[in-house]
Amino acid sequence: MSGIDFTLTDKEKNILLTTAKYAISSDLYDRKENYPRPTSVLRQKCGAFVTLTLNHNLRGCIGYVIAAKPLIETVKDVAVSAAFHDPRFSPVTKKEFDKLKIEISVLSPLEEIDDVNKIKVGVHGIVIRKGFASGLLLPQVATEYNWDLHTFLNQTCRKAGLKSDAWKEPGTRIEIFSAIVFNEDDIKTN
Repeated sequence: MSGIDFTLTDKEKNILLTTAKYAISSDLYDRKENYPRPTSVLRQKCGAFVTLTLNHNLRGCIGYVIAAKPLIETVKDVAVSAAFHDPRFSPVTKKEFDKLKIEISVLSPLEEIDDVNKIKVGVHGIVIRKGFASGLLLPQVATEYNWDLHTFLNQTCRKAGLKSDAWKEPGTRIEIFSAIVFNEDDIKTN
């Protein structure tokens, strides 16, 4: 897998992080924000996830795997969804807003594989599909939990609501992707 066919500058990462923050504050405080102007790269269609944490604990994570909209618009949409529509959590409150940490994962296109040994733990994310069930884990999840390949596959199956070793069964599809992952702590600001 060749990975993402473009890179992001620190300026572009800052634009995306600011956009995510403004999208959440716009909904939370019911106000219009003066969004930063996107570069041409940020107008390309691309999938992305926004992960919110509060005190190092997951507070919301939503994304689009498929590149349906320009990246800048995708980030706006998924930031709001992560903050207010992740079914695992209550909506983010005004009291929490200033303490939220935002992480963005910009995704490469999905690539279906027939050999799990093509998966590079810490480099690739996984989507597992069987029937109507599907589960996705971002590349950084395996690294954060120090998982090996089989644990990563098993956990992705569990996220899909399948039994842990469903990835070995006929009819199970496995797709991989890579991601540019960054947060406010990674970016040098002026």
